[in-house]
Amino acid sequence: MQNLKKNLRELLKYPSAVIGIVLIVLLVAISVGTLIYIPRDEAVRLWRGGDQVWGQNPRTAPPVWTNWFRSEKLPETIVRDLDTEGTTVERSPRDMGENLVAVYTFEYTADDYPQDILLKFTSDYTNRNPFVSIYWITPDGREIRMTEQGIGYNTTYRAVQDDALERRVGGLSPEIGLFDDPNTEELDVLKGTYKVVVDALTFEDDSVVEEAELILHGKVFGWFGTDVQRRDLSIAILWGTPIALAFGLTASFGSSVFSMIFAAIGVWFGGWIDEAIQRVTEISLTLPFLSILIMVGTFYSKSIWTILWVTVLLTIFGSSIKTYRAIFLQVKESPYIEAAHAYGASNTRIVFSYLIPRMIPLLIPGLVLGVPSYVFLEATLAALSLGDPVLPTWGKVIYDAQSNGAVYNGFYYWILEPAVLLVLTGLAFAMVGFSLDRIFNPRLRDV
Repeated sequence: MQNLKKNLRELLKYPSAVIGIVLIVLLVAISVGTLIYIPRDEAVRLWRGGDQVWGQNPRTAPPVWTNWFRSEKLPETIVRDLDTEGTTVERSPRDMGENLVAVYTFEYTADDYPQDILLKFTSDYTNRNPFVSIYWITPDGREIRMTEQGIGYNTTYRAVQDDALERRVGGLSPEIGLFDDPNTEELDVLKGTYKVVVDALTFEDDSVVEEAELILHGKVFGWFGTDVQRRDLSIAILWGTPIALAFGLTASFGSSVFSMIFAAIGVWFGGWIDEAIQRVTEISLTLPFLSILIMVGTFYSKSIWTILWVTVLLTIFGSSIKTYRAIFLQVKESPYIEAAHAYGASNTRIVFSYLIPRMIPLLIPGLVLGVPSYVFLEATLAALSLGDPVLPTWGKVIYDAQSNGAVYNGFYYWILEPAVLLVLTGLAFAMVGFSLDRIFNPRLRDV
């Protein structure tokens, strides 16, 4: 315990180690919070959900905070339904059915036009479907008829697909024409209070319009933006954190510890056991590591657990065994090892109680420094479409961004967010690992 406190005090003397520790603690806190508030099944359901889950989100919208750096502010998504505060709803009975009049009011202060304008209707009827009339009222008092049409059980009206509305707003695309200021020659957004009036008629006593939802898709969304499928990237960014840490730490710990154990066993027992371990190591060093993982992911399984255990198995017999073996050969000749053997200590006790503990100071820095390479490995496999097909990860976000031409289309946030997190994760463990190496390696203390 005293040595632990001493080493910790030494570690905190390095500013780079302090920064690295802070970053690692932050990543761990994000991971724990994500696992608590977004359980695995819920994350998978959201990430694999379609329009029913993400229908209110705009497509490929950068994060809201990008507006902080813009002189002309992009619009955020506006959603209004029958239960929204400020919406007036009046239901009047008729001889057959009812008349629903809903008025949605919203303030528009952005400097750009929305991405799309939708109205989603849910109704219940037996034979005759309801009929709706929709009107758009601008801040300067103009009333524009958007559409008059029958609706089914679930109907979505998209203004940008309405050619008749386009003609009524002067040939402009509806999401532009409905917000355009008619008093200027150029296209300028008319800011102020807008109203959308939905006048719905039903024709049967038991027929009802259950919901009428107005959605104005903005051009910025959330803290991480959205992708081409309207998915909130925060799901993958947050869930990618525990996956990256779990994969990196488990793979680094497993390969480092087992490499040390096999090296100690080979040195102590010697003979054919040591020869076998060394020959397997030499063969393993010549194998194309990444190619084997690609083959496993292509022909066997893309499960992250399968990839993890194959990774550990392939890296156990790596160059680190050679390093550990060289040090164990020196430790084996130490007087206290000879004394333990002379007192009748078993081979297992000598290996695990005398040889391996001497290697712990060298194991810890190597273990920490090994984490970034495995984090990058998992992201690389996912970016090659060989990651876990179910879990949302940073690498999968990068793969989706590449597949949909994110850089070509200017959606830089889509690929930069996971890339920056990968760099920060690697940097955090590298800074702590190098500082630990200076503490535990006497030759580097004064360098």
